[in-house]
Amino acid sequence: MNQRIKLNEVQIEEIRKLARDRRQSLGFIGETPIANDIFTILDQLDIMLLEYPIKSEDGKPAFSAAIIYSEEGNRELVFIGLNTADYFDKQVFAIAHELYHYYTKTGSHLSRLEDEENNIIEAKANRFAAEFLLPEVALEGIILEEFKTSSLLEVSIKTLLRFIARLQCTWLIPYRSIVKRLSEIKAISKEQYKKLYAINERNLDGAYGKIGRAINNEVFIKLNKATNTIGTSPNDIEIIIRNFEDNLIDEDKFADTLSLFNKTPDEFGYEITVSDEDIDELDAFFNEEGNNEN
Repeated sequence: MNQRIKLNEVQIEEIRKLARDRRQSLGFIGETPIANDIFTILDQLDIMLLEYPIKSEDGKPAFSAAIIYSEEGNRELVFIGLNTADYFDKQVFAIAHELYHYYTKTGSHLSRLEDEENNIIEAKANRFAAEFLLPEVALEGIILEEFKTSSLLEVSIKTLLRFIARLQCTWLIPYRSIVKRLSEIKAISKEQYKKLYAINERNLDGAYGKIGRAINNEVFIKLNKATNTIGTSPNDIEIIIRNFEDNLIDEDKFADTLSLFNKTPDEFGYEITVSDEDIDELDAFFNEEGNNEN
């Protein structure tokens, strides 16, 4: 049995600094949630988001996300492939996870968020995602303001669940990531951590599910559903079109790329015949990478 990876203090501080610096460079200061702006960040960084649902045979997502590099002419293109068959809050976390690989130049790869147990790079990427989306200093400040103490050791589980649900609906990160954050800053005890972590947070009719829906029904339900989206941002579609217009990609590549997002050249005023054999290119890539990871 592999021993779970545990980051040391130096590694954690390096990740904190990287997350803080990147947040600030993107205009997120202090207790400002990134939340849905994670998608806008990709546009700022010229990273193309490819949304596609890939389900495994057991019904669970085969992977979380992938970062892919490609060259067109003399330009390097960066893509993040997001598995939209996963819960929305995990999609947000997965994009932040991939941004660690982007910032640290660890190259193309496919990620599963649970891989941190035996992979040091994945453990760092997950810690970065948590710090990037909900900084430690912000969480400590929120706790101190609400409870007038930095310790939650005397706080009941029900109160903690309400607190976590409010955090989740504001910061849009997974329940278990928040529980881990509380443990990492030593705000809760090991016993509290075990009780909170054992809760089935995806059961909308369970104790936590009822609390979350009562606090913000629309947001909470969205966080706990898979979007199954196929697409990319309007900015990225425009990039694809301009690459074609500038002769950086040919007609086949143009048509095939648009088809991945259920769009056709005809919708943008171009009449091009699409080759059926290339329509599943993205699906094939993800499945091939997923098999290689096993």
